[in-house]
Amino acid sequence: MRTQIDTVLLDLGGVLIDVDYHATARSFRALGHPDFERLYSKAQQDHLFDGFETGAISPAEFRDRIRQLLGPGLDDVAIDTGWNAMLGSVPPERIDLLHRLKQRYRLLLLSNTNAIHVPGFEAIVARENGITDLKGLFHGVYYSCAIGLRKPDAAAFHHVLQQHEADPARTLFIDDSIQHVHGARAAGLRAEHLELEKEDVLGLAARLGLLA
Repeated sequence: MRTQIDTVLLDLGGVLIDVDYHATARSFRALGHPDFERLYSKAQQDHLFDGFETGAISPAEFRDRIRQLLGPGLDDVAIDTGWNAMLGSVPPERIDLLHRLKQRYRLLLLSNTNAIHVPGFEAIVARENGITDLKGLFHGVYYSCAIGLRKPDAAAFHHVLQQHEADPARTLFIDDSIQHVHGARAAGLRAEHLELEKEDVLGLAARLGLLA
């Protein structure tokens, strides 16, 4: 595959940084709000999270909506801490993988994320990996909340590749969400589904011969 591609486009959550969505529910439960998972589903239905991920909803508006759902007693710090609780670690071997991939390919990142999570995972990478410039690990980094587009929409993939004059047919996209993989393929990219219950991104990179 290495001779067939010149660009690698990676997802962030699940691929590079460990994510535990239940940790956020546990965090809010510890604050006395046991129904967060039910309310999370309700908020999904009224597109709160989609709007937050595309920048249509500001952090202040997001926090106010969470207070409407869970009660007015939550301050901004408690909401941000609970919301970021799902963010885990980036093992150092994944950072090493990025360095190696960047030497061989145009390396890009496309993440569906929001304006509270961005400083949250940047702080984790700085604290755990000593890296204060996460974007410097890539040739280009694109957050849905900044570009106003999100996966699996074709427009999100096309926007990213156009910034680098990258050929979709020579671009490999890796994501742990199958709907995003389908979206990438529909947009003309090569795409691989990272099945986290079977392997991690290092195993997938080795199996595909990306560093051979």
